Amino acid sequence: MELQPTAAIGINREVAVLFSKPMNPTSINVHSFIVEGATGTVAYDPINRVGSFTPTGNYAANALYNGTITTEAKDTTGNTLAAPFNFSFSTRATLDTSLPTIANVVPAAGGTCVPLNQQLVVTFVEQMDSSTINPSTCLVVGVTGTEIYNPVTQNAKFIPTTNLAANTQYTVSVNAGAHDLGGNSMAAPYSQTFTTGPCSSGGGGGSGSGGGTTTGGGSGITTVALCPFIGNLSVLAGSTVTNTGSSVISGDVDVYPGTALVGFPPGLAGGTLHSADGTAATGQATATAAYLDAAGRSGGTTVSGDLTGQTLTAGVYKSTSSLALSGKLTLDAKGNSAAVFIFQIGSTLTTGSGSQVILANGASACNIFWQVGSSATLGTYSTFNGNILALTSITITTGVNLQGRALAENGAVTLDTDVITNCSCP
Repeated sequence: MELQPTAAIGINREVAVLFSKPMNPTSINVHSFIVEGATGTVAYDPINRVGSFTPTGNYAANALYNGTITTEAKDTTGNTLAAPFNFSFSTRATLDTSLPTIANVVPAAGGTCVPLNQQLVVTFVEQMDSSTINPSTCLVVGVTGTEIYNPVTQNAKFIPTTNLAANTQYTVSVNAGAHDLGGNSMAAPYSQTFTTGPCSSGGGGGSGSGGGTTTGGGSGITTVALCPFIGNLSVLAGSTVTNTGSSVISGDVDVYPGTALVGFPPGLAGGTLHSADGTAATGQATATAAYLDAAGRSGGTTVSGDLTGQTLTAGVYKSTSSLALSGKLTLDAKGNSAAVFIFQIGSTLTTGSGSQVILANGASACNIFWQVGSSATLGTYSTFNGNILALTSITITTGVNLQGRALAENGAVTLDTDVITNCSCP
């Protein structure tokens, strides 16, 4: 598959192809990787199975180029491609001089109680040159490990050779050796710290029905990595944000890759409206990485149906289908203001009219994450707390009070005379 974006590329930018299996490096060359009308150098990254073509000079401006991976390309056992792989790309009139940025890091900056087997995952806003993403450029300082770069998700994963030491602060570093496909490095090296556990666990279990209390695995889980890259973002859609009435939103309202921001005014945003710009792209990449982080948490307690009447303590809660809330749900932090609640929902999240998510004993909306496998709908005049990370769309009906964020990856966010109070990053 070709790794180029749909938009026209800079005239100095590499083009790259991801192979489905390891290839014989000597077979990936100027005879098997051809861009018609251009001369250049060809390289193969055997760790990540990426072949790249770098033009000797610049491509022509505003031009269409056709490329081919020929049947001279062979895998490591000598098998050739069944047929040539053809692709095309367009150029713009300018060089690619934009500097790459980071959309998200797991574990989160300042995170505590991080598991000893934690892997570092850094998500970039744009495609990177895979050959420059390695343990010397993207790493946990002082830790030996291996590096894998996924050019589809734009994630670099640093895997420590052995478990991290307990109760130890570590530094994450991404330095200037990491380049994008235009050969650009970040404006400045990036670093953050996290601290490993173990931390105390709430343990236990229980049905949680009829007003009982359910423990979802304790207070030692780490927060989902939204900060600091999510910034002041309150509402994010993949296709369009549509508002009706006098909604008040404390932070930014973004859409990416869609462009439509409808209903502002009468809706009021305390931050900035971003339509398909670099800020919105960063927000979408960050939200996507956070969605995957939340969805990937293991363990936890199974929940199903309607959560009304339950009291849940910090932890991970998993539903293989839909979840609903027709009345009141209490989230109890047990006096720990850093307590994290993660809800993994296989399908939809639907709350009823006048329903409430109640915070108790120090629980914070900013530490609550609702990972929704399809779409979320908040009922009229309901009160909801937490970060909604929806794969498809989010509908916030009339008069809802949301403390947190509404982040939709692929679909729309629809608002109607609502109040959304944003979480702020430390």
